[in-house]
Order: sequence, then C-alpha cells, then structure tokens
Amino acid sequence: MVDPNMYSVLITVVTVLGGAGAWRFYEKKSMYKERDADFIRHDCKDRIAKLEALLVQTSKEKDTLRTMILELTKQVSALSVKVEFLTKENDKLVKTTTSKTTKKQLNG
Repeated sequence: MVDPNMYSVLITVVTVLGGAGAWRFYEKKSMYKERDADFIRHDCKDRIAKLEALLVQTSKEKDTLRTMILELTKQVSALSVKVEFLTKENDKLVKTTTSKTTKKQLNG
C-alpha cells in the first residue's frame, strides 16, 4: 500500500505546482491589466492632443472670419452711403429734367 508520507509529498508537490501556476497566472493578468491601462492612458493623451490642436485651429479660423465680417460690414456701410447719395442725386436730376421738359412744352 501507499505510505502516508507519500500522500503528504504528493499533496505538497501539487500545492507547490498549483501555487506557482497561480502565481504566473496572476502575474500575467496583472501585466495585461497594466498594459491596458497604459494603452488607455496613451490613447487619451493622443486624443487630448488632437482636440487641443483642433481647438487652436478653430480659434484661428474664428478670428479670421470675424475680421472678414468686419471688413464686409464696412463695405456694406460704404455702399449704403453711395446708394443713398446716388438716389438723392437721381431724384434731383429727374426733377430738373422734368421741369425743363415741362417748360419746353409750355414755351413750345
């Protein structure tokens, strides 16, 4: 029959091997978890950098568009003044031409 010390040796060997296997398993699991955390950290850093670059770019575009709007507003104001002046001048010319035509018809 099998000696009771043999059982103790077998149990000890299984425990040691199982403990070493468990240790390797948890070690690898910890390493993968750490890699995942690093990947997420780097991914977030990259995304933040891209978003910051987009923010700077859109800020510059906004300033450019604001400048263009101011310039266009200035041009519209200048054209409005010209149109008002030309309308008044046209009304004067129409009155002058109409009165000359009426005088010629009355004299004629």
